[in-house]
Amino acid sequence: MTAPLATDPLATAPPERSAWPLHPADLPLTSATLGALERAGLAPAALLAVVRAALEEDLGERGDVTSAATVDAKVTMAARYVCREPGTVAGLPVLAALVESCLGGAAALDLLTGDGQQVASGDVLAEVRGPARGLLALERASLNLLGHLSGIATATRAWADQVAGTTARIRDTRKTTAGLRDLEKYAVRCGGGVNHRRGLDDAVLIKDNHVVAAGGVGAALDGVQRAVREGRLPAEVVVQVEVDERRQLDEALAHGARQVLLDNFSPGDLADAVAHVRRRAPGVLLEASGGLRLEIAADVARTGVDFLAVGALTHSSRSLDIGLDSELMGTGS
Repeated sequence: MTAPLATDPLATAPPERSAWPLHPADLPLTSATLGALERAGLAPAALLAVVRAALEEDLGERGDVTSAATVDAKVTMAARYVCREPGTVAGLPVLAALVESCLGGAAALDLLTGDGQQVASGDVLAEVRGPARGLLALERASLNLLGHLSGIATATRAWADQVAGTTARIRDTRKTTAGLRDLEKYAVRCGGGVNHRRGLDDAVLIKDNHVVAAGGVGAALDGVQRAVREGRLPAEVVVQVEVDERRQLDEALAHGARQVLLDNFSPGDLADAVAHVRRRAPGVLLEASGGLRLEIAADVARTGVDFLAVGALTHSSRSLDIGLDSELMGTGS
């Protein structure tokens, strides 16, 4: 019996993998990049795990078969990360960590702006020089991360600009991409927002389903206070409770709530609720959530709430359009 012809080029032996490590993200980071990550509040080990996962997903078992087949291993290239539209930058330390951990001293990266900076279409964010195969292998992973984080920062900046001149701040939620929460929350900070709790373990947030399960707003808050007395929660734990009507708000205040999330209140109802709380319980922090839209952000902020909770920052922001423009440096011949 005759064996079938191997018409699929990937059915042949895998091409040579060169210009990047067999195990992505294995090379040490420079002190400058480690310092930048520390200032950004990003743990290097966790970030490198994200980088490794992104590259392993893209390179697979065979690596970049296109570059290996078409580009000589000795070719070097210069490339620029160019913004195709106005926006706010986030993720440059991530880009540095990706390049350094995979290409090390074989590549040189220059960051030409900073995270949190607003840029125009055509602005160059960074320049990199190194082995063409290696840079091409990193292209999509780097653009995905940089564009995604910059998109979140850009959206956050739009919201922050809308509430400028008020005391309200834009706050994110846990509606994040699995595995990217720390990076996405960092991008929110780059855009001028502030972070809500990172996870279920670092603050108490009593939401509607907790209220149902506990038997009411008051019962849920009493349960938290009991957990503190019994030492199951620290005394300094942050506690926030969600309410969706005035009756629940009064119940929360009667049971000692210090942070209240006002869910799906209209701007008019928010203003009434804020005035009521300021008279009855000064110092209680109030957050508006549910159904918020950019075009009404200023009206909501003017009600006097302390925060606007915007889940869309991390679950719906469009990536910022960033491209990689390259040119040949040398053929190595």
